[in-house]
Amino acid sequence: MSEKHHKVIIIGSGPAGLTSAIYTARANLNPVVFEGMQPGGQLTITTEVENYPGFEEGIQGPELMDVMRKQATKFGAKCEYKEVTEVDFSQKPFIVKADKEEFTADSIIISTGASARLLNIDSEKKFMGYGVSACATCDGFFYKGLKVLVVGGGDTAMEEANYLTKFADEVVIVHRREGFRSSQIMLDRAKKNPKISFMTNYVIKEVLGTDENGRKVVTGALLENTQDGSTTEVKTDGIFIAIGHQPNTSLFTGKLNMDETGYLLVEPGTTKTNIEGVFAAGDVADKHYRQAITAAGTGCMAALDAQRYLEENELA
Repeated sequence: MSEKHHKVIIIGSGPAGLTSAIYTARANLNPVVFEGMQPGGQLTITTEVENYPGFEEGIQGPELMDVMRKQATKFGAKCEYKEVTEVDFSQKPFIVKADKEEFTADSIIISTGASARLLNIDSEKKFMGYGVSACATCDGFFYKGLKVLVVGGGDTAMEEANYLTKFADEVVIVHRREGFRSSQIMLDRAKKNPKISFMTNYVIKEVLGTDENGRKVVTGALLENTQDGSTTEVKTDGIFIAIGHQPNTSLFTGKLNMDETGYLLVEPGTTKTNIEGVFAAGDVADKHYRQAITAAGTGCMAALDAQRYLEENELA
């Protein structure tokens, strides 16, 4: 078999991709994982992970991904730091181009994930994972008895804000307009919550904090009024960005079925896309949960789906 041909190519290397690699490697399918621009996915920019089973004391996000990668390669998976730039699913074997090289595969597992939409300001990047977060269910626990800001005006922001009141004493929703995109029921629920208040017609201009001896701490935010341009400084212990997620699926536009946002559509109860032999796992096909453990679960499903596909077509 050519070194350029593989039974399974996995595109993406977060919990879904690496779990797929572990399972397909243990099935002697010798998968190759193209890790892309952000090896390890979103967990590589996450500090403490306390809700992944098996780590009683918690584990750093990058460390968790490193453990999973080592486990996959132990069983024979090959992880390559290559970015996939083009795919062709119109013929079999499938064609995948990565870093100017062309590869073929009998099956494909897509686990390119989704990226949180961010504010794109330098201070946000500086404090990401150190007081700035895009996942309340991941990090809300760390803000017991504290004050946090939630940025956004849609259902995601309302849901995150309500969830954070389980821990924080005060939650302030910051939104650039007076009107909200959220559904009325979600907005009403937030307004009825005594721990939630609103600052409308404001955007975050800068995240404020300290960085001493490598220890970063968020202390506040500089807000700009969208009507008169005035600024005001607000104290806070954390900032949650809740302006939605964007699935990393531009590579597959016109090649695979997607919903209106760009999430890949799969056959219910499976990871099968509309192309036989191509499977999708993790946040790339999940707009609801977006957790490391659910991504890993669908990564297992995709591996089993791929294995059965190969066996049924006598390609295994």
